[in-house]
Amino acid sequence: MPDYTVKDQMQSDWTFAPERTTHAITVSKQEVIGMGVQALQTIGSDAICKVCIYNGGSCCQGCHHLADGIGCQQRNTSCTAWLCGFLKLLLHETGLLQEWNHFWDQVPGQGFREDSTPETFFVEKHLHLPDIRKLSDALAADLDELARSHIAIGFIITLQNKMDKQIDQLDECENNPKKKNKINRKIKLLCSPFHRFQKELQQYNGK
Repeated sequence: MPDYTVKDQMQSDWTFAPERTTHAITVSKQEVIGMGVQALQTIGSDAICKVCIYNGGSCCQGCHHLADGIGCQQRNTSCTAWLCGFLKLLLHETGLLQEWNHFWDQVPGQGFREDSTPETFFVEKHLHLPDIRKLSDALAADLDELARSHIAIGFIITLQNKMDKQIDQLDECENNPKKKNKINRKIKLLCSPFHRFQKELQQYNGK
């Protein structure tokens, strides 16, 4: 995976006014991809990805940009922005999912495993996620234990898909409290085996 960095001047602008949303800044596609990769690394996504990949759930499986033994040959904005159900859960439970989504809403040209994103474009909001690796490690440990205790083929992938579906539906029913509460109960039920994750989440929330 290429080691992308953000331009020094851009970092200076964002350090000076990190919450600014009314002043558009020109960025390149590669810089935005680099921001996404860095954010995923910061939250510790690799710990969760390793469990899914080990259990046959690589999100890159079948992609023509993937070279055996080498990895991704052409990372794009679409794949960088995409989150699986477990990563959505991680950001949802920490209140960071909206920030992630708002950032990528600014990026044009996303498609399925492809993009037509211009080489340069404007954004009004930067992406900065905190280090929550303890939560990622805890969730990964819970998932690994579940995978070992359930002999059904594809159990982890099925769970990931269910989580993905519920969180997406939650985002779509903001103005329907009754339906929102119902979906939150389903998410809570799906999370019931995640004992380590729940413990770390309580500490993260200061409870």
